[in-house]
Amino acid sequence: LNYNNLLESVELITTDKGLGVSPRRITVSTAGIAKMIKKLGDNKVRFNLAISLHTASDSKRDVLMALNKKVKLAELRESIRYFYDKTGSRVTYEYILFKDLNNSIEDAQKLVQFAKVSPCKINLIEYNKIDGMDYKKASKKSTENFMSYLEEKNIIVNLRKSKGKDIAAACGQLVNKLQ
Repeated sequence: LNYNNLLESVELITTDKGLGVSPRRITVSTAGIAKMIKKLGDNKVRFNLAISLHTASDSKRDVLMALNKKVKLAELRESIRYFYDKTGSRVTYEYILFKDLNNSIEDAQKLVQFAKVSPCKINLIEYNKIDGMDYKKASKKSTENFMSYLEEKNIIVNLRKSKGKDIAAACGQLVNKLQ
């Protein structure tokens, strides 16, 4: 949503006058604002794009991500296709596994169908308990089954192990301290 400043920041980080970091070593993450993903494609950006997806079901994504009430998965998927066609860059999907919410084989099947829009990789993320939230971490077995299903469908998948839980600083936990 802060598009011009985003591009300026990346420019500063990647130029010789800045830090000289390769754009391919930069990943910009978004909740999935379709029109802005298309704009990134139009600008033929060279950095990586990650999308916080967390489910390939509109009804479940409505619960997990308020943005989905405005930008449904079909529109998001179309913008990803557009981005890939313009840039040739594969997208990374971020997917937190929640017990009994988005970690079934049926959920994995929907994710595979969604992800077929372009070459991609999927980062599965373990959920970290946040005070006041009723979500639970998926079991090790269901995580392994989910991951195996994606691998069987020839999708690049990584399980991101959480660090910082012991000091309430793991992914997602810091927001709790800010409120």
